[in-house]
Amino acid sequence: MSVRRLDAHQPANFRLTADNLKWARDLVKNYPKERRASAVIPLLWRAQEQNEGWVSEPALRYVADFLDMPYIRVYEVATFYTMFNLSPVGKHYVQLCGTTPCWLRGADDIKAVCRKVIGEQGKVTDDGMFSWLEVECLGACVNAPMVQINKDYYEDLTAENFEQLLMDLKAGKKVKPGPQNTRHSSEPEEGALTLIDPALYNGKAAPAAKPKAAARPKAAAKKAPAKADTAKVDTAGAGTKPRGLKAARGGRGDDLKKISGVGPKIEGLLQGLGIFHFDQIAKWTADNVSWVDGYLKFKGRIARENWIEQATTLAAGGETEFSKRTSKKG
Repeated sequence: MSVRRLDAHQPANFRLTADNLKWARDLVKNYPKERRASAVIPLLWRAQEQNEGWVSEPALRYVADFLDMPYIRVYEVATFYTMFNLSPVGKHYVQLCGTTPCWLRGADDIKAVCRKVIGEQGKVTDDGMFSWLEVECLGACVNAPMVQINKDYYEDLTAENFEQLLMDLKAGKKVKPGPQNTRHSSEPEEGALTLIDPALYNGKAAPAAKPKAAARPKAAAKKAPAKADTAKVDTAGAGTKPRGLKAARGGRGDDLKKISGVGPKIEGLLQGLGIFHFDQIAKWTADNVSWVDGYLKFKGRIARENWIEQATTLAAGGETEFSKRTSKKG
């Protein structure tokens, strides 16, 4: 555990605002009088939020007096838990995960962007907008590399999209938290592989069988497939099936897995439709997309993941951020 000390430059005083004081008084009512010290962590956290992201020495004394605690006990808590910042931080406080999963996925590139745009660790930019710190695991390893900025996570970062993210924050633009590529939540990059049957979400699933139904298994078995088949008809066949080829041109198709959202299974299904090349996908119309989306039971994923845009770039001999990563893996 590293030694953590209070900042050398301190304000003259600290007081909770009227609203925060009311909140604090309500909070301590949850504890017996002799156990008021149990509220020290939430009180320090609220003080930190009020004080623009850090806990000052006057704030420590204020919390100690409020809870009838020795100053040293509050000091011990604040210096032990790294959730409390003991020096000023930027308006956008970047905590960058440097633990093994993020490091293996490119955290060093993200650090380089921090040094380029913000400066060294622990230093606040002259305009007060940014500061950053390398921290231990933040719990989003599956979407590494990632950072936490204030209360939000930003995942699947590259040097390019992270620098743009910082520029957007500096310009006052709203930035969407979560994965910064085409990934949805923590699904695999090629898309969801489980729970993708639309029948699970259309509200038509058969209700749970009553105890008496156990005596008539044959009747129940006949009804269930009929409902599943109906759901399939509802979702497949809309739009126009894209024209396919009997075989790949030149006997060798493109690596469709270079399209983010297409894994080995999806590539096989596309090839079964006669889709072997990027330029075929690039030429899909809206009706084609609708048909394939229903056929694959994707519920809008093709448009959401920009398959057409990706395929157009790849067909022209270019690269996407996703295809660059897959090429490196290969």
